Amino acid sequence: MEPANSKKWHEGMKAIETSRWFQTSIIFIIVVAALTVGARTYSLPASIDWVINYLDIAITIFFFIEITLRFIVCQEKRNFLKDPWNLFDSVIIFASILPVSEADMFLVARLLRVFRVLRLISIVPDLRSLINALLTAIPKMGYIALLMFIIFYIFGAFGAIFFHHVNPVLWGDIATAMLTLFRVATFEDWTDVMYETMEVYPLSWAFYIVFIFLTAFVFLNMMVGVVLDVMMQETAKEEHESQENYQTELMAQIHSLQEQIQKLSEKIDKK
Repeated sequence: MEPANSKKWHEGMKAIETSRWFQTSIIFIIVVAALTVGARTYSLPASIDWVINYLDIAITIFFFIEITLRFIVCQEKRNFLKDPWNLFDSVIIFASILPVSEADMFLVARLLRVFRVLRLISIVPDLRSLINALLTAIPKMGYIALLMFIIFYIFGAFGAIFFHHVNPVLWGDIATAMLTLFRVATFEDWTDVMYETMEVYPLSWAFYIVFIFLTAFVFLNMMVGVVLDVMMQETAKEEHESQENYQTELMAQIHSLQEQIQKLSEKIDKK
C-alpha cells in the first residue's frame, strides 16, 4: 500500500472511530451489555437464555472490533496501553473472550462481564473527567478521613467509658461505640440512641450535638469542597489543553498553507 493511500486509509479509520454515530453505538452496546448481565440474574426460559448467549457473543465481538479500531488509529501504538482507560478497556475485553470451562472460572468470567458496564465511564468524556477528578481528590480526602477517624475514636472512647452500662450492645467497647457513632452520623434512628443515654445522663444531648456538628456538617462539607476544588482545577486544565491543541493545529495549518504558497510562487517564477 502506497504511503498516500495508507494515510488516507488511516484518516478514514480515524473518522469512523471518532464519529458521533460510532460513539453513540458504543454507548448503546454497553447499555445492552448491562441489561444482559441483569437479565441473567432471573430465571429465564431456555429460548431467551439462548438469545442472550448469542447476544453476549455479538457484544464481545463488537467490543473487540472497537478496541482494535482504537489501536489502529492511535498515533503512538507503543504508548497505547500507557493510557489507563485503554488499559482498563483492553483487560475487560480480552478477559471476556477467554474460553472458560470450569465452574469457578465461569463465575469469574461472568463477574468480568459485569465490569463491562464500567466501560461507559471510559467512553463518555464527562464521566471520565469526574472519575479523574475523584482520583485526584483522594489524597486530600484521605487526610480529612484520617481527621474524622480521630474524632470518631475520641468520641467512641468517651461513649464507651460513660455509656457502656446504659446499653452494652451499643457502647460495650470502643469499636462498637465507633460503629454506633457511625449510625449517629448517618442519622439512622440516632434520636433513639440519644434518648436512651439521656435517661441516665440528661446532658448527654450535648455529646451528640457536638459530634453531629463536626461529622455531618464540618467534615462532610470539607469533603465536598475538596472534590469541587479538584473538579474546577481539572476543568481548567482540560480547557488549557484544548486551547493548546487548537493553537497547535492552527499553526500546522498555517505552516502547510505557507508551504503551498511557496510552491505556487516557485512554479510562477519558473514560468
